[in-house]
Amino acid sequence: MRIASIDIGTNTVLLLIADIDEHGVIHPVEHQQRLPRLGRDVGQNKVIHTTAFDRIAWILNEYRNLAQQLRAEETVACATSAVRDAANRDEFQSYMKSATGIDVEALSGDEEALLTYRGAISGFPNLKHEAVVLDIGGGSTEITYPSKPTPPLLSGEGRGEVSLTRHSLQLGSVRLTERYFKHDPPTVSELQSAVDDIRKTFADVSTPQFSQYRLIGVAGTVTTLACLDQQLLQFDIEKVSGYEMSRHAVAAWQSKLSSMHSQHVRSLSSTTEGRADILAAGVLILHEFMEYFDIHSVLVSERGLRYGLAIREWENRR
Repeated sequence: MRIASIDIGTNTVLLLIADIDEHGVIHPVEHQQRLPRLGRDVGQNKVIHTTAFDRIAWILNEYRNLAQQLRAEETVACATSAVRDAANRDEFQSYMKSATGIDVEALSGDEEALLTYRGAISGFPNLKHEAVVLDIGGGSTEITYPSKPTPPLLSGEGRGEVSLTRHSLQLGSVRLTERYFKHDPPTVSELQSAVDDIRKTFADVSTPQFSQYRLIGVAGTVTTLACLDQQLLQFDIEKVSGYEMSRHAVAAWQSKLSSMHSQHVRSLSSTTEGRADILAAGVLILHEFMEYFDIHSVLVSERGLRYGLAIREWENRR
């Protein structure tokens, strides 16, 4: 079955077109990314700018046409933090339906965490440890992991159900940047305010000992950082998928990016386009997560929510 799945995030709109076989294994056919920053200022005023409606509709129509050209049997779309937090969410969804014919599902934080987890682990069928999946988005951060790290380990598709603990936190690269970083680069006091917010939020997360888990990082902050760490000028999915970064390396990049002007960040690699001004905040969240929970390395995955959405659609249509 060929499915097109669209993830409308706070900063990006992502497309996956994939074949899913009878065992539920995903075989990607096409990837696309656009960076319209739908969630600009949503964290402050709780309203999506109407000027963003047309930008998103144009992208959805582009994706829908591509899905038709590639003979996708179904196209599904979901939206995350910016849309679910917006006072005009219903207006946004109605507009997308009328302008594109696509129903956009506004996911709860819990649903987003579950689908992201399922998508992320689908890329690691031979993982030797239970996974804690960290999804650093523009408006929120999701943390998902099996409630009890007991064998047999769940690491891939089609291996049964497991009880998951899910946290959706009001931390994101766009949200933190807009809230705290009034200068470019941010001042020491601005960085400290952001760190204080992150640590306070993490303190409310009840977790097991994450030393028993394997950290998998998904979404643009982590994949972009993997590109920078390998000095890639362009995104290379083969080099990003499964790339491992130590906490020391993440800390070094966090310090470097937080001291750089966004224009300088943009010059490092084409992969920073559309996120150069928010990358420091995203990497700060990653670094603080690894420090706070004493995690020594992160395994990078280009998979995530859109993969989980495709798996769910495949299950519903069986």
